Amino acid sequence: MRHRGFTLIEVLVALMIFGLIATAASRVGSQYIGSFERVRDLTLASWIAGNRMNEVRLLEDFPAVAENREELEYAGRRWRVVTVVSDTDEPSMRRVEVRVEAYRGDSGEPARLQSLSGFIRNAEPG
Repeated sequence: MRHRGFTLIEVLVALMIFGLIATAASRVGSQYIGSFERVRDLTLASWIAGNRMNEVRLLEDFPAVAENREELEYAGRRWRVVTVVSDTDEPSMRRVEVRVEAYRGDSGEPARLQSLSGFIRNAEPG
């Protein structure tokens, strides 16, 4: 009488193949999650930078040359927004740079994610 079934070697080879496939799937999933988080953070940082640039453009007064840092909570994250207004060769123009940085965990300094630059013209001559 002959018994049918798998030998120990066949079972070990099947387990090794399954382990390799599971490891590869785990790596792909981890990379996907990392990519998703990176794209999400860049998108949110872009929205914050655009909002801040529009706030500066909508000011009633021509912005003074200065650097401003503020922190905010947005989409469950902590952000630092740095707005730098600088002179240009044209007295009626200002260069505005907005940098958006995100805090990660408990680390002290945030990581820069987005930077947006533009120019503002003084509507009133003088």
